[in-house]
Amino acid sequence: MPLSLEKRLQDSLEAIGTKTAVHPILAIILGSGLWDFADSLPDSDVIDTVDIPHYPRSTVEGHKGRLIFANLAGVPLVAYQGRLHFYETNSADDVLYPIRVARALGTRILIDTNAAGGIRKEFKPGDLMLITDQLNLTGESVPFVFSEGKQVKSLYDKELLQIVKVVSARHSAPLWSGVYGGVKGPSYETAAEVRMVQRLGGDAVGMSTVLETTFARLIGMRVMGVSCITNRATGTSERKLDHAEVTDAANKAKKAFSTVLRGVIEEIGKFEVDHWN
Repeated sequence: MPLSLEKRLQDSLEAIGTKTAVHPILAIILGSGLWDFADSLPDSDVIDTVDIPHYPRSTVEGHKGRLIFANLAGVPLVAYQGRLHFYETNSADDVLYPIRVARALGTRILIDTNAAGGIRKEFKPGDLMLITDQLNLTGESVPFVFSEGKQVKSLYDKELLQIVKVVSARHSAPLWSGVYGGVKGPSYETAAEVRMVQRLGGDAVGMSTVLETTFARLIGMRVMGVSCITNRATGTSERKLDHAEVTDAANKAKKAFSTVLRGVIEEIGKFEVDHWN
């Protein structure tokens, strides 16, 4: 008989509790090529996902499958070094399991980052885009959750959006804003599909994020999202797309990405924990 979700979560939390005393209020999902941020966290506790019972395994190159627990600027956090994409298991439950774990650990904020193809003509590889809204084009949905009687009016938290804009301006770090279109993958989009996303209002397109952020918001977490524009989407450039190009462009954005992310965490730490409920 399959184990219940509650039992699986209990087993996962017990294993995590034997390896760290950090109780995170912030969870960060680090997308393709952006994993180095977690390596810079001070006095961290590193847990391989293979050591966490029932935790889904990532199979994509470079996604290490590690949870990094640390305190930064007075903010206890967990950074996911690598993520699971829907196309790896075709299970929304697997994709959402890390979010369930984060919420069960007590997190109130999710910062979801990803590598994305730029659709807007102004975008170039290495740019950062603050996600202001999203298009779920995966054909999948998340489980419906009653959000304690509260209506979810905006997926991406307006206060966090303002914080990241202020931080990027303070550090003179260029930051675009736009709509992220999430598709199922694993193949890159055709030129016709990119034109479709553009006509629907998308500024960038990728293969993650939309299920995670929707579910996180429904279960009461505040959500912020940042895309690293790692390539021009199909049909907007003559270059052939490959994963190496994605990683290379993300490497170019590391400094600005880390500066902005650290600044946002510092701002979050200026508030009392209950502010983020």
